[in-house]
Amino acid sequence: MASLTSLTLKGALDGLEAGDFTSVELTRAHIEAVEAARGLNAFLFETPERALAMAAASDARRALGAGRPLDGIPLGIKDLFCTEGVPTTAASKILEPFVPHYESTVTSQLWRDGAVMLGKLNLDEFAMGSSNETSAYGPVINPWRKSGSNQALTPGGSSGGSAAAVAADLCLGATATDTGGSIRQPAAFTGTVGIKPTYGRCSRWGTVAFASSLDQAGPIAKTVEDAAILLTSMSGHDPKDSTSLDVPVPDFAAFVGKSVKGLRIGIPKEYRVDNMPAEIEKLWADGIAWLKEAGCEIVEISLPHTKYALPAYYIVAPAEASSNLARYDGMRYGLRAEGANLTEVYENTRAEGFGDEVKRRILIGTYVLSAGYYDAYYLKALKVRRRIAEDFDSAWEKCDAILTPTAPSAAFGLGENSNDPIAMYLNDVFTVTTNLAGLPGLSLPAGLDANGLPLGLQIIGKPLDEGTVFSVAGAMEKAAGFTAKATKWW
Repeated sequence: MASLTSLTLKGALDGLEAGDFTSVELTRAHIEAVEAARGLNAFLFETPERALAMAAASDARRALGAGRPLDGIPLGIKDLFCTEGVPTTAASKILEPFVPHYESTVTSQLWRDGAVMLGKLNLDEFAMGSSNETSAYGPVINPWRKSGSNQALTPGGSSGGSAAAVAADLCLGATATDTGGSIRQPAAFTGTVGIKPTYGRCSRWGTVAFASSLDQAGPIAKTVEDAAILLTSMSGHDPKDSTSLDVPVPDFAAFVGKSVKGLRIGIPKEYRVDNMPAEIEKLWADGIAWLKEAGCEIVEISLPHTKYALPAYYIVAPAEASSNLARYDGMRYGLRAEGANLTEVYENTRAEGFGDEVKRRILIGTYVLSAGYYDAYYLKALKVRRRIAEDFDSAWEKCDAILTPTAPSAAFGLGENSNDPIAMYLNDVFTVTTNLAGLPGLSLPAGLDANGLPLGLQIIGKPLDEGTVFSVAGAMEKAAGFTAKATKWW
């Protein structure tokens, strides 16, 4: 059944439609792959019985000629999305006993369209991290390894489980979330495709909150077309989410393969950062050349406030986190530690339940929101955020999309940056701007470094213009011809 797990999502849909195999067969092959790959620690909870029942229902629908857009496709779900009857932990001890009685909007739409749930995927605790090392259940291990090395590498974060599962052929696609790069950086580290859509394109209802004005759901998949198919199902207006945009959802897959001739592609000079590896510089140059060959016009642009994006992000995100995570107090759900009085119950629950990185961000957030520092830090960060958005507004007068590297390096070793928060935060240097401005951004694999590890390029689009992003990504995917896969060692 190995051939079934190596299919793309689109290839699996075509095979199911042609009757080459059933959803039960496809799902069973992926269940076996998940069981054989537990050493990657990508899945926190496996749901094989539910998956096979969903697959059987899919086969029955297809037999009646009532197939749905994703009918029979086995997916992994980041454990930040609430799933009815299946534990949801956000990879934190504080939520360990929590089993939701409701379904997140994003996952309910995937089930509406016939998808099959294989289980819940590991992540950085509360999505706070860039290496999947802050999970209370241990780090995910990247299926890729450096040539001639057995060193365990990070799959990136926070959606490390999603990226690793797709890269290792454990599922045909996965849900993920992106607050500062948590879809795109893991995609770059694992040779997969990940898109963070426009803020408000996907509902946040039923998704555990980190920073509400930055969080956005999106897919990680094997190809640009697969990501487009998944995003179509995940998107849509939701009256339960006040930030959800009431706009039509296009068939995103229809944009993949469209000509990009005549499109203007912006190259921001501020993204040429100090000490950027020569391999990433070359990859960026290759991407520019591919788009030129496809008929695009290359335009140099300026995003002058880029250098302030990372510090602004690490004020706004922790501030919102400190507010959102106040609800975890041992009173309503999740962990409750004993204490002599109510205050001690709060203190002990949060001390035992949260990991070090989450505590660090709560403390930073509480500090910048405090009476003496609110104006100096939080309000100033919001003003910088506005300037960053204005930079992009000006850029759109000159270009239709923007091309940048996704991450400043290839995947690094587990433990390499874990004692240096600043080094870890710098992984988001190319991705946080799109979250601050609410723009769509897609990462696709475009080459390998000298150690045989994947490197990604990022395409940033105008608000609600994921279509152009997918068209540009499709052209680049074709030009790059990236077909490398991690050599199976697990």
